[in-house]
Amino acid sequence: MMKITHSGLKSIHFAWILALGLGSAMFLGSTFTAQGYYRQDNLIFETTCTAPFQSVATPLNDLDGNEYIRMDGQPTGAYGGLYPGGRNTPPDAHLSAGVTIAAGIVPLNLTGSPDPLGGKIVMISIGMSNTAQEFQAFRTLAYADPHINPQVLLVNGAQAGQTADLWVDPQAPTWDEVDRRLALANLTPAQVQVAWVKQTLAGGGNFPAWPLEVKDDLKSIVRNLKTRYPNLQMAYLSSRTRSYTYWNGLSPEPAAFESGFAVKWLIQDQINHDPALNFNPTRGAVLAPYLAWGPYLWADGSNPRSDGLVWLPEDMVPDCTHPSEAGQAKVAARLLAFFKSDPTTNWFLQQHFTYLPVITRP
Repeated sequence: MMKITHSGLKSIHFAWILALGLGSAMFLGSTFTAQGYYRQDNLIFETTCTAPFQSVATPLNDLDGNEYIRMDGQPTGAYGGLYPGGRNTPPDAHLSAGVTIAAGIVPLNLTGSPDPLGGKIVMISIGMSNTAQEFQAFRTLAYADPHINPQVLLVNGAQAGQTADLWVDPQAPTWDEVDRRLALANLTPAQVQVAWVKQTLAGGGNFPAWPLEVKDDLKSIVRNLKTRYPNLQMAYLSSRTRSYTYWNGLSPEPAAFESGFAVKWLIQDQINHDPALNFNPTRGAVLAPYLAWGPYLWADGSNPRSDGLVWLPEDMVPDCTHPSEAGQAKVAARLLAFFKSDPTTNWFLQQHFTYLPVITRP
């Protein structure tokens, strides 16, 4: 019996699966054998990543104010924490602004006017295939949770193969596809108020040049979001999950880790009042939504984070980049926990809105 390894599988079957954004190997007539493999037509195919583990870095949320040192020993002059000052929470003023904005998120009708009974709060995802897979798993979890506001609708706008550079043009086909998906759900762009953005560029590069390039693309994306969805209030960003490929490949390490700096620096620019990212009408033209971290998803493989998160080979399919069903479930659980607990996400929960009864005089 022949065994197809990682490289052989990619060259035979797996490439087209990833191109479709499905991210897990499953064929008609296949049967599973040992964990991580399945059999079809007397061939054994891998279904999960089998690449070796190498430690890459301390996750940003555990690095605190310490300097990031690259895998090759290069000092970077970049420091940990998701937010400025080595913190993992927003500065007080930025958080307070987010809480205020969140309080104004109410159901909207098709024209974007408040409609407490028949309106919807629409949240979209923007990203590539990983984002699409993970958001779909999140939708399944959220819609099964009785605590979620039934007026929240989740539309998966992320698209396979559509990396950050393909969203920079505000008239790009990627945006038209999001609108098409909204229309299929009987929704309009005027009802979109929240976005989850998880994006990257293929490959990697030098530090800090490569994450700065990603940051610039993300800046264009969040500005395009505000242009195309004028009622958009908040965009939550996440960086890549762990890869088990190194230096070369679709989205290798340390680039997957370093995409976290792109997100951190983008949000930091808004906190520092970059006028091109302004969300506050008292400071001038509003050109972007309020930006904040969503769940931070990167973990150094089998080395547990302080909160226990690990990212194991079985969390990925054979390309060691896209999430397996286990990886999708892991990300979905993190997303659900975040949106059920963050101070700026009360709109996501059941009974968030209190409508006063109409009192008429006799």
